[in-house]
Amino acid sequence: MDDKKIRKGGSFLIEAVPPSEVFTPEDFGEEHRMISGTVERFVKNEVMPQAEKLEHKDFELTRKLMRQAGELGLLGVDIEDEYGGSKLDSIASLLITESSSKSGSFGVALNCHTGIGSMPIVYFGSKAQKKKYLPGLAKGEKLGAYALTEPGAGTDALSLKTTAKLTPDGKYYLLNGTKQFITNAAFADIIITYAKVDDKMTTFILERGFEGISIGPEEKKLGIRGSSTCSIFLDNVRVPAENVLFGVGKGHVVAFNILDLGRFKLAAASVGAAKLTIETAVKYAKERVQFNKPICQFGLIKHKLAEMAAKTYMTESMVYRTAGMVEQALSQVDHSAEDAGKQSAKSIGEYAVECSINKIYGSEIMAYLADEALQIHGGYGYVEEYLPEKIYRDTRITRIFEGTNEINRLIVTGWLLRKALKNEIPLFPAAEEVKGKLSSMGAIASSPEDGPLGYQTKIVERAKKIFLYLSGAAAQKYGMGIEEEQEILGLLADIAIEIYAMESGLLRALKAIGSVGEKESKTKIQMAQLYVNDATVRIRDWAQQVMVAIESPDTLASQLAVLNKISQFMPVNGIQLRREIADRVIEAEGYAC
Repeated sequence: MDDKKIRKGGSFLIEAVPPSEVFTPEDFGEEHRMISGTVERFVKNEVMPQAEKLEHKDFELTRKLMRQAGELGLLGVDIEDEYGGSKLDSIASLLITESSSKSGSFGVALNCHTGIGSMPIVYFGSKAQKKKYLPGLAKGEKLGAYALTEPGAGTDALSLKTTAKLTPDGKYYLLNGTKQFITNAAFADIIITYAKVDDKMTTFILERGFEGISIGPEEKKLGIRGSSTCSIFLDNVRVPAENVLFGVGKGHVVAFNILDLGRFKLAAASVGAAKLTIETAVKYAKERVQFNKPICQFGLIKHKLAEMAAKTYMTESMVYRTAGMVEQALSQVDHSAEDAGKQSAKSIGEYAVECSINKIYGSEIMAYLADEALQIHGGYGYVEEYLPEKIYRDTRITRIFEGTNEINRLIVTGWLLRKALKNEIPLFPAAEEVKGKLSSMGAIASSPEDGPLGYQTKIVERAKKIFLYLSGAAAQKYGMGIEEEQEILGLLADIAIEIYAMESGLLRALKAIGSVGEKESKTKIQMAQLYVNDATVRIRDWAQQVMVAIESPDTLASQLAVLNKISQFMPVNGIQLRREIADRVIEAEGYAC
């Protein structure tokens, strides 16, 4: 991957990206396939036979399975060899997240442990802290949790009330406060938490045995019932001063970087859950006979299966495209340096906007898939005996985990605008250039030279221009007050999300064409054609809403006419495309592209 350009986060909205540059699932190496296969076998042979016990909170069993996962090397892929891990690349880490998510609640426990429960120490820990804690976390002998949320501080993490006061001898901090909705709380041995030292947000490493730590009862949850979710109470907890992580007053740096990572991994988990959901739905649709034929042969069921597959294809393409960019940035980190972990965290933080986009898109697509799978099962889907009922409940939390999707939408546009104001990405100059050319643009035209997906490429490029114009116009109208215009920021975020989705699936298909030819890439091409078509209609609607809000009455009619003209395109035969995509999925009895 060293020959690929390192692009700045958010630059996809401004720059054209060649297909050869993106990382796709077709680029997985032998090591990636081996680790994925190992997780798949572990989940199938060790976890799923115990699913009922796990769902009823048998945490001793959870601990046992976590130790087994540690013995297989699944908990230490992000941890360096010298601290007991195996330090594989970020692609391998995501594959573990994706495959383990199929195990439901156990996957939540595992991914909490390997992600937000361990990575703060991996990235920000001192050598002494790493040496003390990481070997046990890598082996599953010690399990991790992440305690940030409080009763009055969820999304607004900086408003936390937990305090930490240094003892007169300077050897300890006394922590007091309450943490709420903490995953793995019932059995975690190591807890990463946050408190304010003289109003400065600071990160601490807690050990379960520290006096003054108590765990509340299990929350009775809608879904992921087999995972532990409790409050943690801190009553004058004596924490050694050496357990401050990354220094006093730097807790916000740790928190925000780790949340970026958590969002990114949550999107990968959505890919795994989506594949399981499609497999469950299509197998049932082949078995269920009505009016003398399997329901998978009915057009409206095919419509559902095709939509489920196309949306999963886009999610998978986005996640691994982002992973490729992160891995490329990580390849530039000096891993022998004292601050290698902080360099790595900064590399991930560069793609904060892509991480939030992936999180939003993956969680919302998974909600769509869960609903459609239940609908395909009809009345049986509403019954606990059938998997869609559980998937439906379990997937709801993903739109709340790692920052609500509403907050993540504000992060997308807020991050972009802040970067633009600092001239770190040339968003405003690009917006001005588009503004000058807007009235002279015509409808999106096709030509004989387009080749496969050439027309769709033009549509995506036009969508970028629409986004640039609208974001520039909104920033110009509202100035610094734009942060109060949440509805507009949300609509702009939706447009940016769809652009990233369209382009990721499109680039993956184009790369496949260049690698294996057009015939072997047929389903990818069809998914790209279908999705770009439908997403463009959504973008046009959102753009109209933004334009009505930001334009003056004198210019609104003319600007809407311009928007209508430049967003005109020739639609595809979505009915036929969905039928053919569905036939491929039915034949494969699961997700296929």
